[in-house]
Amino acid sequence: MGAMPHDLPAWVAELTDPRRAATLDELADRLVPLAEHAIDVSRRLQAQLNELNDPFKREALYGRVERLKARVGEALDEITAEIAASGEERIERVWADWAERAGPGEHGARERELRRLLDRDIVPVLSEQQRDVAERVAERTSRALEEATQTLLTRVEELAKAVTDLIHDVLPLAREGLTLASRISALSGHARKAGRGPVPDELKDAGAETSRAFDEAVARLELEWSALGARSATVRAALRGAEESAFSHVTEEMTRCVEELAPRHVKALNEAEAKARTLFEESRG
Repeated sequence: MGAMPHDLPAWVAELTDPRRAATLDELADRLVPLAEHAIDVSRRLQAQLNELNDPFKREALYGRVERLKARVGEALDEITAEIAASGEERIERVWADWAERAGPGEHGARERELRRLLDRDIVPVLSEQQRDVAERVAERTSRALEEATQTLLTRVEELAKAVTDLIHDVLPLAREGLTLASRISALSGHARKAGRGPVPDELKDAGAETSRAFDEAVARLELEWSALGARSATVRAALRGAEESAFSHVTEEMTRCVEELAPRHVKALNEAEAKARTLFEESRG
């Protein structure tokens, strides 16, 4: 079987593997990086577990709900502005028609009189209609937001439980790495204290056993670390998905509400526009 492209040169093991140490000094020196490596992998794993837990802390949860409320608030403001604009547009249209057809002497006092009539008979009706529609949409939005927030919190809670279980399963592994590191350090210190010269059988066996334990533990930790990386990405995607789904639920409800109210609203606008035109015609007559 040929060497894998990422295999390290043969001399690396020769100079780093405690099992190949010929003297006590060599054994002590080679054990130190093993302990450091075990600590490093354990810390990386712990950091990843903390990162996995971060989105479930109280402030992150609060932030998620506030973000949803803010986004819904912006969407509602846009709809309210559109409702208001629809009424203003009708009035502007009637004015534009009047301005086009008005004779040279009809501006000034005549225009002021028409403004007064509009403000008295038409604007309050339009304002009332806009307020009514806006209030109904806001009320439906508020109910939908409550439902969506509840669903979002339930989903986050379910996910938090699964993540907590996962953390409880993996945390002992990270601790195992640290325990192993202190065992390796102790063995390294023991080798130093034993003086110089060749490695006695007892220490040779301990070195071999420790190296084997290190290989197994680090392989497990590295595997867990990469699996956890994938799991973290899935959890982040799930949280984003839950947030987007909550927002979509509210905006769909808003859209449905606007569609249901649209025929009545358009009818009211048409009536107001017709009434404004009648006023203008009467004033001309």
